Amino acid sequence: MMDSFIGGLNEFSKYIIPFLLVGIPFYGLVVKKVKVYESFVEGAKDGFTIAVRIIPYLVAILVAIGMFRASGALDLLLNYLSPVLSIIGFPPENLPLALMRPLSGSGSLGLLTDLVNQHGPESLIAKIGATMFGSTETTFYVLAVYFGSVGIRKTRHALAAGLIADAVGVLSAIYVCRFFLG
Repeated sequence: MMDSFIGGLNEFSKYIIPFLLVGIPFYGLVVKKVKVYESFVEGAKDGFTIAVRIIPYLVAILVAIGMFRASGALDLLLNYLSPVLSIIGFPPENLPLALMRPLSGSGSLGLLTDLVNQHGPESLIAKIGATMFGSTETTFYVLAVYFGSVGIRKTRHALAAGLIADAVGVLSAIYVCRFFLG
């Protein structure tokens, strides 16, 4: 019973993307009477303009990340906090990922890849890292891109809310993985 359901779902999933790629423009053209190609080109122009405006924010984030790692500050922080982290059940090996994730998706993916390569994909450290990666957001990157693209300088509570959500994601990843996998 379940195998036939999954087989049917797999067969259905093959057609979702092609259906959306054809169905959405067809709906806009026939039902809504929108000039689909012209709208697409106009949106692409706007997207390019926004990309050019946010490049300085992205460069600043990437330079700051590179300086933090290259200066040895990350290693110093890790050595200093390791004893405290071990007491509360936080694997010190996951700290660089927890610190990098709000800053950079590709940087944190690189750290996660290193964790998996060093400790193995079945290790608790790798599983905590993968769960942490999936349950947190690149907060500073998102704020720089979204707020930078529309020219907002004062983020108000968005930064605090994003960092609190990241902290909850990190701690939840640790305790959920320890509970279910440890």
